[in-house]
Amino acid sequence: MNIKKGHNIIMLTGSDKGKKGKVLRAMPDDNKILVEGINVKNKRQKPRKQGEKGQTIAMPHPVHVSNAALFCSACGKGVRTKVKMTKDKKTHICVKCGKEL
Repeated sequence: MNIKKGHNIIMLTGSDKGKKGKVLRAMPDDNKILVEGINVKNKRQKPRKQGEKGQTIAMPHPVHVSNAALFCSACGKGVRTKVKMTKDKKTHICVKCGKEL
């Protein structure tokens, strides 16, 4: 899985197609990612204490990695990447323009 926490992605399919967001959490065992502002669903919370009101909380839900692509700000679209080793770090490089993501 080449998408990690903190990467900027763009959605390729679904109701959120074309939307951009930042990865909040990566789940490599399930091949899913949690993205800020993508696949948001409402969760209704019951009141816990007497006199407290119930509320609706908007929570992002995981999406499959195959529905997202890394976003290159130089190209302005979702791109494939290659990995370049620099000393002890791996960096993602855009295949089209050659810039670091």
